[in-house]
Amino acid sequence: MSARKATGKVVGIIKRNWRPFCGMLNVSQIKESTRHLFTPADRRIPRIRIETRQASTLAGQRIMVSIDGWPKDSRYPNGHFVRSLGGAGEKDTEQEVLLLEHDVPHQAFSQAVLNFLPKMPWAITPEDMVRREDLRHLTVCSVDPPGCTDIDDALHCRELENGNLEVGVHIADVSHFIRPGNALDKEAANRGTTVYLCGKRIDMVPELLSSNLCSLRSNVERLAFSCIWEMNHEAEILKTRFTKSVINSKASLTYAEAQMRIDDTNKNDDITKSLRGLNKLAKILKRQRIEKGALTLSSLEVRFHMDSETHDPIDLQTKELMETNSMVEEFMLLANISVAQKIYDEFQECALLRKHPAPPPSNYDILLKAAKSKDVAIYTDTAKALADSLDVAKVDGFPYFNTLLRILATRCMMQAVYFCSGMDNDFHHYGLASPIYTHFTSPIRRYADIIVHRLLAVAIGADSTYPDLMDKHKQSALCNNLNYRHKMAQYAQRASVAFHTQLFFKSRGILNEEGFVLFVRKNAIIVLIPKFGLEGTVFFDSKDKVAPSIVFDEEGPTLTIQQHTFRIFDKVKVTISLDASNIQHQKIRMALTDPVIPGVSVPVPDAEPQAKKPKLDR
Repeated sequence: MSARKATGKVVGIIKRNWRPFCGMLNVSQIKESTRHLFTPADRRIPRIRIETRQASTLAGQRIMVSIDGWPKDSRYPNGHFVRSLGGAGEKDTEQEVLLLEHDVPHQAFSQAVLNFLPKMPWAITPEDMVRREDLRHLTVCSVDPPGCTDIDDALHCRELENGNLEVGVHIADVSHFIRPGNALDKEAANRGTTVYLCGKRIDMVPELLSSNLCSLRSNVERLAFSCIWEMNHEAEILKTRFTKSVINSKASLTYAEAQMRIDDTNKNDDITKSLRGLNKLAKILKRQRIEKGALTLSSLEVRFHMDSETHDPIDLQTKELMETNSMVEEFMLLANISVAQKIYDEFQECALLRKHPAPPPSNYDILLKAAKSKDVAIYTDTAKALADSLDVAKVDGFPYFNTLLRILATRCMMQAVYFCSGMDNDFHHYGLASPIYTHFTSPIRRYADIIVHRLLAVAIGADSTYPDLMDKHKQSALCNNLNYRHKMAQYAQRASVAFHTQLFFKSRGILNEEGFVLFVRKNAIIVLIPKFGLEGTVFFDSKDKVAPSIVFDEEGPTLTIQQHTFRIFDKVKVTISLDASNIQHQKIRMALTDPVIPGVSVPVPDAEPQAKKPKLDR
């Protein structure tokens, strides 16, 4: 007998959570009928009965429908047609569906919001210079991914006369332009975050700020909020100070350009010397952080190379990280920690902080089982124990093992969240092994950082306070919205990658690729394809043929099919293809080619045809 499960029943609905739903019309088979069923894209939502005379036009389109009511004797709720979003499968339509379904505010900024933008041409005035330090003489530069136009942060490092080093993190002074409570502020607070989709960015603040006046571009004067440390050569902090400032960045570099400067022994200009100093300190900071137990986890991030005309993905590769990525990250973390401590010291009740709870021990079950299957010991009592055991986890002849283990460890983690210091007493950030943390370094793309800037500005006497800033209940409600928006942005980004991955495989036919088993389920294995950073499921229940003999052992976990046993980390080969049979739910299908299991695996496809260059869809 299977284990008994706790069950319950719904006894009442307190509040309907209805919203307009995206989906497609199932046109009625009855000729001339005006009553049709609508199938929502979200599989959790029942089909909805609507009346419309334009069914023939709407067939094959993505449409929006609202629910009006659900009569108790009806199998389906009743609703009405709101608007058409465009042809199903078209890129713009699917992007719109994705944004709507993840509740991402993406309408153009209203005139009421735009009215609060500074008038152009904008210049720094003498009033702006009051309570600001003039740091335009410093050799400040920014290091970002290629094509970045919303540059939040810039850095500098120089030697002081006493032999110590001065390091500065300069962050765009967004709160100078966005004043509390106006329409621009309310809009940014509602959006909560900028959302990055493949080939598209939905800004939290209008472009004039995000890509121009707040972006710390090179060779222009910009207002900044600076965190400046005096350090010795062992990266020990001797003094910390915060100040509003004016900077003039001397270079906007990509990670690769910064890396080339650091490595090129012929270069000895001020920018390069500054970068080398930063890099040297960052390595020490990173080592110290890891010694304290910070986790270095892994997730495969993919980048699409887009066709410049059709904007279709023509290549897909996993992102590689350089030393300079880590260099910038170390100083951002340090600035965030320094600011967190400062605002909490000043405002114990209403500091906006970020915490990362430790996972409950049961979360680690799958990681421990997976490691044990390869006779590797993983300890999870503390973050440090986990980090140390991951560092030494190796399997001979299997170099990719450690990355796979870190990917599994990432899946065990909890979500990091914003909270208000007066409403909570557990501040610890598990992943960074820091007792306190916040977000200060990206105010162009995260609203939390704007609040943190305002708190810090009040703490150092650079700006005035306002009632909502000191109200812990309002602050807490704001945190709830920010956590929701961040979560939805993450899901929307994943959905966008999934959609572009489908576009990529649409023009590729069937590919045969190498992968690793990440999880074993009752009737399936979940396979990771490192080349594409792609995960998919190979199912072993056949709908038409006689089902193969399957034995699932939860302890292993292992799955035995016919005579073959699958374990986590096994190397397999699978075919990858796009299943477009359900236009609303196209998905990547994987089927096993190696190991060969009669009646289960599929033959290797013929040599892949060269991908056709997509026709221009102007």
